[in-house]
Amino acid sequence: MKPIRRLIISAISGINLLFAALLAASAFSPYIDPCKHPALSCFGLAFPVFLLLNLLFILFWFFLKKKHALISIAAILICGHSVRTYFPVNLHEEAPQESFKLVSYNVMAFANDIKHTKESPNPVLAYLLESDADILCIQEFIEGNDRHHLRKADINKALKDYPYRTYHPVGTNTNGIACYSRFPILSQQAIPYESLYNGSAMYQLDINGDTVVIINNHLESNKLTFQDKEIYVDMLKAPQKEKVKEGTRLILSKLAQASAIRARQARIISRLSDSLQHIGRTFIICGDFNDTPVSYTYRKISEGLNDAFVQSGNGMGISYNQKGFYFRIDNILLSKNLHAYGCKVDNRIKASDHYPILCRIAYHDHK
Repeated sequence: MKPIRRLIISAISGINLLFAALLAASAFSPYIDPCKHPALSCFGLAFPVFLLLNLLFILFWFFLKKKHALISIAAILICGHSVRTYFPVNLHEEAPQESFKLVSYNVMAFANDIKHTKESPNPVLAYLLESDADILCIQEFIEGNDRHHLRKADINKALKDYPYRTYHPVGTNTNGIACYSRFPILSQQAIPYESLYNGSAMYQLDINGDTVVIINNHLESNKLTFQDKEIYVDMLKAPQKEKVKEGTRLILSKLAQASAIRARQARIISRLSDSLQHIGRTFIICGDFNDTPVSYTYRKISEGLNDAFVQSGNGMGISYNQKGFYFRIDNILLSKNLHAYGCKVDNRIKASDHYPILCRIAYHDHK
């Protein structure tokens, strides 16, 4: 029996070693340029799966042969930065009185153009008012084109507590991004890059006498249709060989195509971030990145910055909530002289396919 037992343990150890290697590979996939290797660059999407499998191996070996648990423990330690980015754990810090509150929210055309009345308020507008944020950065700002739908005048009226506002159309359709602020908006400009439906803009705000740059982003969407997401869910429910093969090929090709476009956009935002860091500016980069915390897009844009959620949030912070695609793809990134407090993804409101991400922000010297 002992030789058989040793053979089984060796086989399981080999499988464990394979999944440990796959965890490391997915953790370092953000260094793969999606323009050169678009499919490989999507490997980071599997990071949470490989992380979970390695945690299960640690639990398994704990009851059978403890020293073998070192395989997965070593892999997780090697990937420690990615683990921390994907699943931060923080103690609560009280925000200083001088802090201000920012909400970033992909509003999905304000819950698909639901009208806003006193008797029946639009859920997105009602949430934004209730948030009592000082700055609202909005993506997928799409207004209706007739009196039966929500129009920009209706939105401005509902958000009248925000006297400073700016809107930019993005891409070649009716999509847009906007900023509503209680602080004066000193300047605003679109950030030009390749996209049919997405875009970014930069604002300068006077926040209590200091000029703060905010870059609001809605980066390239993943081009997955409702039918594609249904295929993905069917694959999870009934993983038949042919169905998985065909579904994986279809979904991966679309993800890879979007990843390559998003990489070029990310490099533009990254260069802008580098220039702002070089001259010592105070700035915030936020919005819908359409990519996970283990991705080329996130790595390029977040270099040298504080991630508000990693700094002060807890858990996975899932911000996209549709059909099994549960990821944190909305972010608030801060220049090093800023500190985040109580960052969270607010999953109480389900009017959009995204949840809003929010936090309070203050200068480091107020800590």
